[in-house]
Amino acid sequence: MPHASRAGHADAGHERLRVRWLAAAVLLLAAVALAGLLVGPAGLSPIGIFTEVASHVPFVGVDSRLDDSGATILWELRAPRVVLGALVGAALALAGASYQGAFRNPLADPYLLGVAAGAGLGATLVIIFRAQGAPSTLLPPAAFAGGLAAVFLAYGLGRSRLGDRSSVSLILAGVTITVFLTAVQTFLQQWHWETLQEVYSFILGGLGTGGWTDVVTVLPYILVSGCVLLVCARRLDVLLVGDAEAESLGVRVARLRLVVVVAATVLTSAAVAVSGLIGFIGIIVPHAVRLMTRASGGRVVLPLAALCGAAFLIGCDVIARTALAPAELPIGVVTAFFGAPFFLVVLRTSREIW
Repeated sequence: MPHASRAGHADAGHERLRVRWLAAAVLLLAAVALAGLLVGPAGLSPIGIFTEVASHVPFVGVDSRLDDSGATILWELRAPRVVLGALVGAALALAGASYQGAFRNPLADPYLLGVAAGAGLGATLVIIFRAQGAPSTLLPPAAFAGGLAAVFLAYGLGRSRLGDRSSVSLILAGVTITVFLTAVQTFLQQWHWETLQEVYSFILGGLGTGGWTDVVTVLPYILVSGCVLLVCARRLDVLLVGDAEAESLGVRVARLRLVVVVAATVLTSAAVAVSGLIGFIGIIVPHAVRLMTRASGGRVVLPLAALCGAAFLIGCDVIARTALAPAELPIGVVTAFFGAPFFLVVLRTSREIW
């Protein structure tokens, strides 16, 4: 009985700590989102934004203090950009944390199994054939389809060895598919050199052209896939002890890993389709969460990674559109600026937090 009592107190303390971290992450996201709405060439006051939002809430009866131009800037330019940044950042961070848990690899990221190469190739094809009459609206679906196709090819190649249940074969297959598709994309770029600038704009990523249509397009994929990964969080914790031990505890490792890979890939492909290739978020954010909380379990890391990933990308977007204003930096450059030094931290601490 004393042991059970101590275990109960430990679980309660762990849950309280988890709730506190989640509350802190929500507050951080709210603060960064407000900064994303405020920062820009046209000055909008916090009171103006609050009253404008409140004026659209039924039965509140608050009059907006923004004029028509200010309301247009808020709802048509800044708000969709902030919401899209939150969705993309949450998707990439959650996918990265899920891949790392599924493969027990601290350096796994959302582009591990060829998503980036497939999405880049799909986007390149649309950009090249746009001159021949292909509509530009095909770019997001082509990037999405390319990312999914690349991962399914990698998964099929990695599982082609009979009886091979090792995650190493999946990673090697992803590297193989990435190299091959990148070579094809490079050949197409050199063949159609006039599209280089547009292709590289997609590769470096950005939220500047995002609108409510993009938000509505990716929202169902991100919500459904994100919920699947959060439901799998407890079972991902069991994988930390190893595949054989997890099987002995009743977890069907191969099926769980397949579900996690598919859900994380859908998340990544949806994010890439509307924002281009934005790197490092899937590594920076999950490891930052582990360093802060000293936790490695999915029940803590996955939801915190989603919230912090949303805040991180919104913050990077604010830097991207203000650092060289009125010019705008590709957001991938900003995330790489933070991500490259962070690898040193990962290499020094990965053994301590895994």
